[in-house]
Amino acid sequence: MAATPRTDVPAIEVRDLHKSFGDNEVLKGIDFHVDQGEVVCVIGPSGSGKSTLLRCVNRLEEPTSGTIIVEGVDITDEDTDLDKVRTRIGMVFQQFNLFPHLNVLRNLTLAQIRAKKRGRAEAEEIARRNLAKVGLAEKADAFPSQLSGGQQQRVAIARALSMDPDMMLFDEPTSALDPELVGDVLDVMKQLARDGMTMMVVTHEMGFAREVGDRVVFMDGGVVVEQGKPEDVLGNPQHERTQGFLSKVL
Repeated sequence: MAATPRTDVPAIEVRDLHKSFGDNEVLKGIDFHVDQGEVVCVIGPSGSGKSTLLRCVNRLEEPTSGTIIVEGVDITDEDTDLDKVRTRIGMVFQQFNLFPHLNVLRNLTLAQIRAKKRGRAEAEEIARRNLAKVGLAEKADAFPSQLSGGQQQRVAIARALSMDPDMMLFDEPTSALDPELVGDVLDVMKQLARDGMTMMVVTHEMGFAREVGDRVVFMDGGVVVEQGKPEDVLGNPQHERTQGFLSKVL
């Protein structure tokens, strides 16, 4: 049986995490944490291991070795009720992963009814509240094909919020969007941060990392190269690899 989640420990703690795909070692001994209420932005070049680290945090990828602790619960322990822990972790991907044959409201209520065992009326009330939070209250009856990419991503965020997570993981949530649609999604994420949501954000949006992040972590080659306050890492990077990366993206 899984332990009761604790609030006196980091939201996420990763110890000596390794992940290999065949002979390719993607994560090479990562030590990483996110404190309760903290917004941590993970940056770095493509192929650096950022998304793999994020996906390991809720075991969407199976670690090769190492320990991952979520709110005091070791999710790499085979006796841990992984589904129970996952209900506390909201996840938003690059792709929106909405069910195309269901309208927006049904997309938001399905998991609530099945996983949270909520009644339809309660699930719909929570769904509508979260649609309003992301500025899409009027789109409850629309189907995904009737929405822009930015609107679909905001629906995906509302869906994750409807499960009442303790933390949110974002895997490059704006990378699949046209540039003019990025701002609305980032605005929703900024409001979540202001509301105190614990967030781990893999992103290429350096402006967001600078403005919203409590800490920026730079990864390259499967290791954490440098981390610190946004103004330090982005404004005065100490490591040559960080300097080289930022010179191309800032």
